[in-house]
Amino acid sequence: MKIGIIGTRGIPNQYGGFEQFTEFIAPALVERGHEVLVYNSSLHPYKESSWKAVRLIHCYDPEDRLGTAGQFIYDFNCIRNSRRWGLDIILQLGYTSSSIWSFLFPKNSLLVTNMDGLEWKRTKYSMPVRYFLKNAEKWAARYSDLLIADSIGIQDYLQRSYQKSSRFIPYGAVLFDKPDETRVTDLGLEPFGYNLMIARMEPENNIETVMLGYADARSPKPLILIGNYGNRFGQYLRNKFASDRIRFWGPQYDIALLNQLRHFSNIYFHGHSVGGTNPSLLEAMASQCLIVAHDNVFNHAVLGAEGMYFSYPADISSLLHADIEKSTFQHFIALNNQKVRELYAWDHITDLLENFLLEALQSAGRQSRS
Repeated sequence: MKIGIIGTRGIPNQYGGFEQFTEFIAPALVERGHEVLVYNSSLHPYKESSWKAVRLIHCYDPEDRLGTAGQFIYDFNCIRNSRRWGLDIILQLGYTSSSIWSFLFPKNSLLVTNMDGLEWKRTKYSMPVRYFLKNAEKWAARYSDLLIADSIGIQDYLQRSYQKSSRFIPYGAVLFDKPDETRVTDLGLEPFGYNLMIARMEPENNIETVMLGYADARSPKPLILIGNYGNRFGQYLRNKFASDRIRFWGPQYDIALLNQLRHFSNIYFHGHSVGGTNPSLLEAMASQCLIVAHDNVFNHAVLGAEGMYFSYPADISSLLHADIEKSTFQHFIALNNQKVRELYAWDHITDLLENFLLEALQSAGRQSRS
């Protein structure tokens, strides 16, 4: 197959979930004999024409000068360029700023869209923006030939809302197996002597809920919060809660260090409530830590019974005071390890995606061009 991947800022990953997905999936598809093109923003620091045998197409992105409007221009440039290559499949990861250009996708390429989470539910957006995002979701569902859902919850939602079936293909994860206590002791932390939360400073990530419960519990273990608190909500949280017990560390992008911090945490809090299979939840599972997650359908679909859940600050306080049996802790971790190896290993995710795309071409009566 000849596949073009659109909708990310590019690889190697410098940004987030879809970029991480592409970083693993694109080279794996190349290794299986497929030709893969990935669209990279002109702002991406990697400027070469290929990476791990994946062809990179650099398109002009003025987001640094125009802000959000620049994303629409970048997507326009990517879609327009995709008409040149005779692609069998265009794999569109997300739709937020590309949906208005749906009519420009090449007619002879199958458009397969990973629908991501429910972006229009994010409270950080104004009502007009949320109205646009809901319409963008509708356009993407309507104009795509096939849909991918990264969680069962999203799959059910797409069927209910648009009467369109989708193929469930989640994110992947790599099981962490090289713990090194010195990585956390060098930061002044005691292994298993702190609690951890890694999240963007957005209300739907339930950071304030965790902090309110934490403040009431008076736990002797500090809570380390990793995430950029430079926005308005982050500043509000920091002004209200920052102390010796609740420490705002700012952003951290070193995945090796994050894995160590997760692994050696006493409790890892996952507050995300909007979206599908959240990469940070999979990374926490793969880091072999005890997870307390927000109680919603998306988190339950991934974590299942191998964790604990909260909805209110009082739940956090109760969990912090609970005497959790070591055997329970170890049981959760063992089952989560098994899920990562069997359900979320990148080779398995590549199998799911490759088979889906091959089936799509066959069903459409097309032969690959590569």
